[in-house]
Amino acid sequence: MTIHESFNLPFRDRIEAGRFLSARLRAYAGRPDTVVLALPRGGVPVAAEIAESLGTPLYVFVVRKLGVPGRSELAMGAITTGGKRLINEAVTTALRIPAIDIDDVAWRETQELQRRERLYARGRRLPDVKDKVVILVDDGIATGSSMMLAVQALREQGAGRIVVAVPVAPTGAVSQLNHLADEVVCLAQPEPFVAVGQWYHDFAQVDDHEVCCVLDRLFQRMPNTLSA
Repeated sequence: MTIHESFNLPFRDRIEAGRFLSARLRAYAGRPDTVVLALPRGGVPVAAEIAESLGTPLYVFVVRKLGVPGRSELAMGAITTGGKRLINEAVTTALRIPAIDIDDVAWRETQELQRRERLYARGRRLPDVKDKVVILVDDGIATGSSMMLAVQALREQGAGRIVVAVPVAPTGAVSQLNHLADEVVCLAQPEPFVAVGQWYHDFAQVDDHEVCCVLDRLFQRMPNTLSA
């Protein structure tokens, strides 16, 4: 088990995890070329602590899984903010899922993605990430598929440097992300991994209301920074 010396697992909650991550990201504090993007919903409380500590703008970057028709828990792909779509052809081929069914699921998930984008934007436009440093945050990684897709999408948008920041992840996922991102900051890589929630005392589900409250509270504390 790889653990940074300043803490022990499990984390108390997402806020504590965000504070520990902030300490590892101090090199980015106050930089005008840096933005924090949170993967919802669980990544938002973590990212809010980082954004406030670094004095950096915070936005939400939405990723939606494309579930197999009739077996929605099984992912056949995903879509992200900006319209990036990734299809797992091994799944769609093995299950003989026709293109029309993939498009139908993608259309429905796009509606939900756009709803969340509007809700989480809080009246602000997502920033142009071209040539910027992007700190991409979640509350943990299991398979890494959503984070990897987000990194690919941001790379296509011209991000200058992509830093993946997560409290906990399996070693295999971190290794994969190291090939995609410019930097991966992961506090702990416990093995065996099992699930993200296992490494928190409090891993209560984060809903839309909590996401909006966190974003609004941060805006009140840092109005100039968040409106950048």
